[in-house]
Amino acid sequence: DTGGSVRQPAALCGIVGLKPSYGRVSRSGLVAFASSLDQVGPMTRSVRDAALALEVLSGLDEKDSTSEQQPGRFLEGIEDGAEGWRVGVVRELGPERLDDEGRRAWRSHLDRLTRLGVDLVEVSVPAAPLAVAIYQVLANAEASSNLARFDGLRYGHRAGGDTAQEVRRQSRSEGFGAEVRRRILLGTFVLSAGFQDAYYGRARAVGEALRRQLDRALDGVRCLALPVSATAAFSFGSRLERPLDMALSDLFTCPASLAGLPALAVPGGLDTEGLPRGLQLIGRRFDERGLLRLARAFEVVTGWEVRPALREVA
Repeated sequence: DTGGSVRQPAALCGIVGLKPSYGRVSRSGLVAFASSLDQVGPMTRSVRDAALALEVLSGLDEKDSTSEQQPGRFLEGIEDGAEGWRVGVVRELGPERLDDEGRRAWRSHLDRLTRLGVDLVEVSVPAAPLAVAIYQVLANAEASSNLARFDGLRYGHRAGGDTAQEVRRQSRSEGFGAEVRRRILLGTFVLSAGFQDAYYGRARAVGEALRRQLDRALDGVRCLALPVSATAAFSFGSRLERPLDMALSDLFTCPASLAGLPALAVPGGLDTEGLPRGLQLIGRRFDERGLLRLARAFEVVTGWEVRPALREVA
């Protein structure tokens, strides 16, 4: 999950998707896209399964200098509920950014949180609407560097050519899809001479401001509640033609990624068209235990608990 690639598919499919705090899970063995944002997380059928998976995945790894000694027993207290907790609702990412079905689902999700005994509090994160722009600059800049190694000589697909330069050019043309090539070009542009301060430097500064604002918002509440996606699952085979439209789909998931905070998508039931709608919860750094506890309470009150059918093995 770099900008939402665990949480969004999970929400669209009606399952749980967890992006842990940055550093909670080792990135050793991961093919890096954006090293400061990438975080491995599980997709599971239930919140309890996500907690179990995180117990296995988390902890210090000497092969990843960004990992931290933060193991945990995430099932402890998971059934204790969240009565009396304060949960923040971000003013700048309101329901006006959702489609009609999304707004109905959002109101239903907030109603269920209040039924848990949660006190909903409006919080302000002024830089939140800029999260997609910040993410696009920072993530693509890092990707252009990380993916440069796949040149056909050392790593990745190798195409034919008479010179090393031809091999590199053809290997990258054949080995990367159109979207990856577009991101590499954008990242190279924002890092180029004359543009680095205007784009990359400014994005770093605004991203740091966003992180501080989220930390301040979480000072007075245990978690933040947000939508996961502005729309439900799209039709099979459909596509967005404009890259900007694809980027804007990350509006609700980018903030937690940029701040390194844990975030979780939990099923919130079906809309009137029978499509899953998820709720996103964002917690304080390394407070996955609290995040999972609130998500479990929401899962119970929603009545969305799907257990896989297990067959006995002789």
